[in-house]
Order: sequence, then structure tokens, then C-alpha cells
Amino acid sequence: MFTRRHFIATAAAGGLAAPAIAQNATPVAAAAPADPLAPTQVTIPEGFGPGEIHVDPNIFRLYYTLGGNQAIRYAVGVGRVGLYESGVFRVGAKREWPSWTPTPDMIAREPENYARFADGVPGGPSNPLGARAIYLYDGNRDTYLRIHGTNLPRTIGTAVSNGCARLTNEYVVDLYDRTQIDAPVYLYNRIPA
Repeated sequence: MFTRRHFIATAAAGGLAAPAIAQNATPVAAAAPADPLAPTQVTIPEGFGPGEIHVDPNIFRLYYTLGGNQAIRYAVGVGRVGLYESGVFRVGAKREWPSWTPTPDMIAREPENYARFADGVPGGPSNPLGARAIYLYDGNRDTYLRIHGTNLPRTIGTAVSNGCARLTNEYVVDLYDRTQIDAPVYLYNRIPA
């Protein structure tokens, strides 16, 4: 069974293995939710403290741990191959209806898609970060990785982003309200296809 100590040790060794949390999670309720993207409370193995976020990019799921062997499982979209970054981070900031500006790397990589947004996009329904954003930090350094909403819900369950994890706007509000500043965030390794 994986524990927080295992996560920290494997992160220091160069990456995080796929979490036991995802492999062993079982829904608490027998019936599946009508909305396949709806958060589901699941039972998880022992060893996970409350208030942690675990993202498994291989199955497009994010787990928010509740303690007592329980978590809420959310469907997510993740970063494209080569843009997804695994590691252990912390929540350094949170924003409601955040503004968005593409990074210089995004503009250089795809100027046809991002150059027109170089001055930024104000928060609102047409903003790519959606209704809420959770900013991931490495110590005191903003990594530019986010867990955020999206104005493109069809991208949930896919690897299309520039490195961020995304949820539907409805469900990112739920996660945002639960998440505390300084909460640990574990982004697990992608398994090559």
C-alpha cells in the first residue's frame, strides 16, 4: 500500500508512480451517477490524510481525500504528451473567475492559437480557465500549473491541455470550495501508451 512517505520518496527519485488510490477506489454508492462526469464519493486505501489532491493522468481522475478512507473522485482532462508535469506541489493561490494569459512558451509553440491572447483574457464564461483556478506552487514558486475549470467540457477525459488539469466549471467550483491553501497536490506519472 502506498503512503505519503512513499509518495515523497518516489517524487524525490524522479517521479510519482501511479497511485494505489486510483487502483483500489470503489464507489460508496452502488448506482453510478446519471452524469458520467459527476463527482463520486469513493472508498480508498488507508494512509491518505484529509485535504489532499491526487491526479492520475492515466485514467483522467482527480481524488480529493476526505480522511477516513474516503475521497471524492472527479473526472478531469490533463496535459498533452510532453506538456504534462508530474510531481508534488502545494496549493499556493486560488482565484474565482481568474484572468488568463498564455505563457511565452505557449505563444512560441503555437502562435496561431495563442499570440492574439498575449495581453490576457479577463475572467468570465469565455475564459479558458473557467469558473475557478487552483494555482500549483513548488515551494514559493508559481509553476504555472493549474487545476481549473473549462469552457470546453468535451475536453474532460482527454489529454489536450498545456499541462493543467481541468474539470467542468460546475465541478471545479465544488473542488475549489473544499481545497485549502497549502494543501498538497500529487500529479502522478503518465504511463507511455
